[in-house]
Amino acid sequence: MLSVLRNRTYRHLFTAQVIALIGTGLATVALGLLAYDLAGARAGSVLGTALAIKMVAYVGVAPVIGAFAHRIPRRALMVGSDLTRAAVALTLPFVDQVWQVYVLIFALQAASAAFTPTFQAVIPDVLPKERDYTQALSLSRLAYDLESLFSPALAAALLTFMSYNRLFLGTVGGFLASAVLVVSAVLPKAAPAPERSGGAYARATAGSRLFFRIPRLRALLCLNLAVAAASAFVTVNTVVYVRDHLGRSVGDVAFALGAYGAGSMLVALLLPRVLDRVAERTVMLSGALLLPAVFTAVGLITAASGGTWRWPALLGTWAAFGAACSMALTPTGRLIRRSAPPEERAPAFAAQFSLSHAAWLITYPLAGWVGAQAGLLYAVIALGSVGLVATVSAVFLWPARDFADAPHVHTGLETGHPHLDGAVEVPGGWRHSHVPSCDELHLAGASATR
Repeated sequence: MLSVLRNRTYRHLFTAQVIALIGTGLATVALGLLAYDLAGARAGSVLGTALAIKMVAYVGVAPVIGAFAHRIPRRALMVGSDLTRAAVALTLPFVDQVWQVYVLIFALQAASAAFTPTFQAVIPDVLPKERDYTQALSLSRLAYDLESLFSPALAAALLTFMSYNRLFLGTVGGFLASAVLVVSAVLPKAAPAPERSGGAYARATAGSRLFFRIPRLRALLCLNLAVAAASAFVTVNTVVYVRDHLGRSVGDVAFALGAYGAGSMLVALLLPRVLDRVAERTVMLSGALLLPAVFTAVGLITAASGGTWRWPALLGTWAAFGAACSMALTPTGRLIRRSAPPEERAPAFAAQFSLSHAAWLITYPLAGWVGAQAGLLYAVIALGSVGLVATVSAVFLWPARDFADAPHVHTGLETGHPHLDGAVEVPGGWRHSHVPSCDELHLAGASATR
């Protein structure tokens, strides 16, 4: 898997991603302590509101950025986002009002909503071979999982000899280093964006309309919701399970979250070889179908009144949650790359970024509110039901014969060929996005000539 790092451009971009992630992790810890200083016992509500603002920024800003990204050089857009995030992080230690936290968090996450989809859209151009790109997706998944384990540990070590305000300086350094690495990378030229009618709204919704038009991407929307149900449940309720339900120590909360990350990392390491032999549909739907079974196991643990077996069982189910989520989401980039032509990848990745976080915007409050008001068992039932419905919907929406229904170019065909119905002549061939698929047309032609 690490062989993909021999590509200098990708190596610089990946390193920039990792450093920025660590900086963000340090900011998360420092933000929690800042919220406690400003709000005391109300710190939880402050953080909950900040998290909601983060999701709103992701959902609302990413499509707008994706619509106009083709007008800004990709390097300039990513560097500008990093510098904006660094400037915001630099001001956080000086705030003394809760509303200021909210404003700065929105600005910080809006910049992230510009950076991340642009970064994701660049990688397929940097690594055009599918095997290399698959390895890059797994490395990205590993980076996110390792950050969730490493950043809290690093923050704890730093807090032994400095105040939490200094952690924000680590965030600033991370974003500045990311900007330098992006500047040092030689990015391939982006494909020219197609002309669109309908104004700003049409451009902003182009990526979302692609998702609703192509069956496999409609299924991906459901997979996003299923994964969000499981991940939100783990994120919000782990501390309640470990501390209140099982009566274990604060340190065991980290062990439980580490089990989730370990399951995700194990799958990320294995997926490049698996995807050489198994279709994305099989892998992603298998991961989603595992989620209802894991929710059932968690329900049994929750309903049990006692027993030492519950702690290792919890660790096992949390690892299974991580593995299932990684199976369902890691190949997402391959799916989008196959479904969108190069000139439409930026809005497509922006739509995935926005729509996937819209799922989190639903499941985060659901996990927290149901767990607090009705109890953990009802939270299991509610989130498990969401995951089950979303998974079943994905199975039905994603055809078993996943035809190549994305826009593409045909070469070597004469004018008038039935394969070119609805196509537009472009340099080098004919381009169109069609239904029925090419495979169906080829089969129909074969039948007609028998």
